[in-house]
Amino acid sequence: QVQLVESGGGLVQPGGSLRLSCAASGSIFSLNATGWYRQAPGKQRELVAAITRSGRTNYADSVKGRFTISRDNAKNTVYLQMNSLKPEDTAVYYCNALMYSRVNYWGQGTKVTVSS
Repeated sequence: QVQLVESGGGLVQPGGSLRLSCAASGSIFSLNATGWYRQAPGKQRELVAAITRSGRTNYADSVKGRFTISRDNAKNTVYLQMNSLKPEDTAVYYCNALMYSRVNYWGQGTKVTVSS
């Protein structure tokens, strides 16, 4: 019922910044929360940041103080502003929508590479 499209990934040098976007369409009224996950080769997919319908945010310890999740309800878009990027941030980043029914929807992913 919800379609998610990520964009904004790319190659950036350590210390640089990127902003990821996740555009949602479909049954937006049923959304409970939206989150950004990432997965590096050989590692589990991990939650990076999430924002609830009420606006409460949560961050992984590894990105606190560097990443900010936000949303633009008029555009049905959630953003992940990533600052002070490190090589360890290299991963494919996925947008996730959690519905009140507890069903999850995933985007196709966007690759972020942090390298000099």
